[in-house]
Amino acid sequence: MSHFLKSLLFILLVFTFTQCKNETSIKKVKVSKNEVKYAKGFSIINHEGYSIVKVTNPWPNAGKTFTYVLKDKNGILPENLKQFTTINIPIKTIVVTSTTHIPSLEMLGVEKTLVGFPNLNYISSKKVRALIDAKKVKELGTNQSLNTEILIDLQPEVIIGYGLDNHNLTLDNLQKNGLKVLLNGDWNEQTPLGKAEWIKFFGALYGKQSKANEIFSKIENDYLTTVEIAKYATNHPTILAGDQFEDKWYLPQGTSWGCQLLKQANGNYLWDGTKGTGSLALSFETVLEKAINADFWITSGQFVSLHEMLNANPHYEQFKSFQNKKVYSFAGRKGKTGGVLYYELGPNRPDIVLKDIVKILHPELLHGYQPYFFEKLK
Repeated sequence: MSHFLKSLLFILLVFTFTQCKNETSIKKVKVSKNEVKYAKGFSIINHEGYSIVKVTNPWPNAGKTFTYVLKDKNGILPENLKQFTTINIPIKTIVVTSTTHIPSLEMLGVEKTLVGFPNLNYISSKKVRALIDAKKVKELGTNQSLNTEILIDLQPEVIIGYGLDNHNLTLDNLQKNGLKVLLNGDWNEQTPLGKAEWIKFFGALYGKQSKANEIFSKIENDYLTTVEIAKYATNHPTILAGDQFEDKWYLPQGTSWGCQLLKQANGNYLWDGTKGTGSLALSFETVLEKAINADFWITSGQFVSLHEMLNANPHYEQFKSFQNKKVYSFAGRKGKTGGVLYYELGPNRPDIVLKDIVKILHPELLHGYQPYFFEKLK
């Protein structure tokens, strides 16, 4: 065989072997679709040995993506992923900074991994309050001014932060000190199921994606079932929402998640034609003119009684819903240190919130159901 033919055969053998090796490697890598269905602010893509979590909207109009790599014990990462924050999972210690993060830990059965939180009095969860009483969860100050010294001493595997914008010097400082900060944007989701789906974010951190998917599927099914039940309503009562704070009346805009709940409960929210996902700030006179004859009034949660409302503003008595005692609030359900349970659990359990509202507006539809968050003010 000539030298040329030997060289050509060698090249072909090397090429074939390399191709087979690459094809074998490709076959071994199992990539899933994005595991997130409703939430717009994050995605989870599973690979063999690791997952990639991308948080795309931790605050309004963030315009940037935060990528986190969750590595299994024996996972091998490609070189191009080593530039991103890498977390070895399952994690065993965590600090969270919003009460909306607490229910995910509890539902996943990992609340005992919580080692710190800013302003412990806000937490309502009975299980977590028991851990606080046992001195197993450290007080960390406030979200915008976390106690850096305590956090460095705790050395949590992960700190779950959130931002109202791109300026959080405390979180930046913690990262410079070698702590791993992941941003959570559950509060910025614009749909009820989108907010609830962030349990999958925590499920990925604890290696409990299957359990998180199962929990969310139950919430989703219950929510959608209640939407269908609400369609059987024969009337569409008008709804006033919110109340006055200082000199402005704040109530949800027409495309906000709060308004979506009122609509899907088959209610006629008087401001559902407005655009926006935040709050309207109106004068008392503007609200009175439009909603004086509203059938129901669902307040913001400032008040626990009609008497308390009148003390704040005697003019509330002009509304028909007030006169008929059809005013509802979630302010009465609190943790033992004063935290309002709705703010903690409500965004995670839109199925319960929707059932409550349907029961208020259409009591004939949910036989035997007792509202969990809301109660009629007396």
